[in-house]
Amino acid sequence: MSNLEEAKEIFGNDIYASQLTGIEILSAEPGYAKCALKIGDKHKNALGQVMGGVFFVMADFAFAIASNFKQPPTVTQTSQIVYLAPVKGKTLYAETERIRAGRKTCFYKISIYDDTGALNAYVTTSGFIIQ
Repeated sequence: MSNLEEAKEIFGNDIYASQLTGIEILSAEPGYAKCALKIGDKHKNALGQVMGGVFFVMADFAFAIASNFKQPPTVTQTSQIVYLAPVKGKTLYAETERIRAGRKTCFYKISIYDDTGALNAYVTTSGFIIQ
């Protein structure tokens, strides 16, 4: 079974992110993940823009995959998001990579961009590694 197939099997159990929101896992490795989301009307706010929570759910899901796949269980300790630009494209991508892994904590950066290449949001997350 490939890493991608294994990650989809494991993290498919995250019903909210994968089924209700519609986020798809594109790549998964220990310390790295990439996800995609086709934007629909259910993802938009009253102004017709992608709801801020959508970015955060994507970042949190990508972090969960990167920090837990073939690694000790890890949960979010703190997370900060900066919204940079409105979405112009039809698909959003969340790509995360580990910056540092310690014995009890870790730190990741998550870039969220659309299919036009615009960087829409940037997230940093600290995780707590459950021993």
